[in-house]
Amino acid sequence: MFYDQLIDKFRHIVEENGLLDEEILITGRTLSVKEAIGSPERQDYPIVKGKEKLMQAVFKDQKGQAFTDMAGNFQGTLKEVLAKKPESNFDRAVLISTMNAVLRYLGQIDKTIHCHNEDPEHCSLELVQHIKNKFGNPKVALIGFQPAMLEKLKQVFEVRAVDLDADNIGKIKSGVLIEGPEATREVLDWCDLIVATGSTVVNATITDYCYDKPALFFGTTGAAATKLMGLERWCFLGS
Repeated sequence: MFYDQLIDKFRHIVEENGLLDEEILITGRTLSVKEAIGSPERQDYPIVKGKEKLMQAVFKDQKGQAFTDMAGNFQGTLKEVLAKKPESNFDRAVLISTMNAVLRYLGQIDKTIHCHNEDPEHCSLELVQHIKNKFGNPKVALIGFQPAMLEKLKQVFEVRAVDLDADNIGKIKSGVLIEGPEATREVLDWCDLIVATGSTVVNATITDYCYDKPALFFGTTGAAATKLMGLERWCFLGS
């Protein structure tokens, strides 16, 4: 249902702007670590460890990105992208990166390119302040291991964290036990605020975090999806 609505909204925009039948090519490629995030001092980001890849779609002169564990190349028209059923993480990464590039080209979203170097550290500090200003002192569920965010959030709030990476599950990071997906329901019942990676729209878990409790979806991946589906996004230093 979520993806049906999302694709319908995107199709409407494409048709409204006369782009559906044009022979516009969409290209996707896997970015290197340096291209994706630069050279941060911290080396425990999933993109640095090779657990995730960043696919990039180029539409005319604009770029849109999407994190995925199933990276690959795709080239075709917008009509072909819309015709693909979002059945795998690769299919959804093609769709989501394409949406990000097209909506950026149309001026409907910004910050579709991942920030670099020490920007994630600064972004995390700003996130803490934003949460304090808007939500007070909530119990925070961090969905998706983002090391800088976990460290900064834990300094101020009570935090529980859930991740899909088996190498992280059961480990203590910044004083927080990283829990596996089987703990998701319990963690969501416990928290007051969900802070979830936008990559959930690629791995199809985003519906677990929509409309239940207040939620912020962080990063570049969810730029178009959050815009179209009326969800709140946090991306302070993307470009």
